[in-house]
Amino acid sequence: MLARILPAPLVGALSLFFHTINTFFWFVPILVVAILKLLVPIKAMAVVFNYLLNFFASSWISVNTVINKLSKPIEWEVHLPDGLSTNDWYLVIANHQSWVDILALQQTFNRKIPFLKFFLKQELFWVPVLGIAWWALDFPFMKRYSKSYIKKNPHKKGKDFETTKKACEKFKSIPISIMNFAEGTRFTPLKHQKQSSPYQNLLKPKTGGIGYVLTLMGNEINKVLNITITYPKNDNFSFWDFLCGRVRKIKLEAELIEIPAEVKGNYIEDPNIRRNVQQWVNQIWTDKDAKLSLNKVN
Repeated sequence: MLARILPAPLVGALSLFFHTINTFFWFVPILVVAILKLLVPIKAMAVVFNYLLNFFASSWISVNTVINKLSKPIEWEVHLPDGLSTNDWYLVIANHQSWVDILALQQTFNRKIPFLKFFLKQELFWVPVLGIAWWALDFPFMKRYSKSYIKKNPHKKGKDFETTKKACEKFKSIPISIMNFAEGTRFTPLKHQKQSSPYQNLLKPKTGGIGYVLTLMGNEINKVLNITITYPKNDNFSFWDFLCGRVRKIKLEAELIEIPAEVKGNYIEDPNIRRNVQQWVNQIWTDKDAKLSLNKVN
């Protein structure tokens, strides 16, 4: 365990180095297969290419997991439900506190459920190497517009739904896990205060992404994987702290939730469905907030 014998900054530098090498190693086959998928627009071949892409991505995560285990003394407390399968479609929702959340989710669920696909901000496409890798793996890039911008440019209304629709059509070909951080951004005390959030440990959940996915993939997705991530021994930390081995414990609890009949329907056009989805997600968030408060004490 590197963190037990080397200074924290050196552990962080070595960890970053090995993660970077691993990323470049898997970036090459991912990009090659993605280009082949573009050049050979045959539906049957696209399915084969998607399986290959997901295999390479899962292998990328597996090596990252080995790097983390060899370099960081993290105590993991993981509670998973029975019946998880790589042959089912899932909508995955979780609270969001740090970039570490993504690594924790990938490490925990790699090869237990289908590969996790995230909706990303369009700006993240320009992240060196990673942006192209996310594009190659069919991660949807969303362009976010403010309410004031939509008011001035009404023709942009609904663009986020069109992006989601195109992504979901691709996701129907093979089992996939669609990841949604319902808060829309990472939790900080300042954001919490600005929102006047009714939750002690969470920002207000946004239900649009969840509603869109349920509308477009209601036939494929019948379960939600609800995840609560807690860092009991680290209230405030950076991604660099994680690389240096300063994050000592990660607690991850997951539960499978059957999607109730009253939230199934057209979220976009039916105000009753929209209201039902909002009430349903708000209740999930109330329960999650209570769990986070309990986890931070224990």
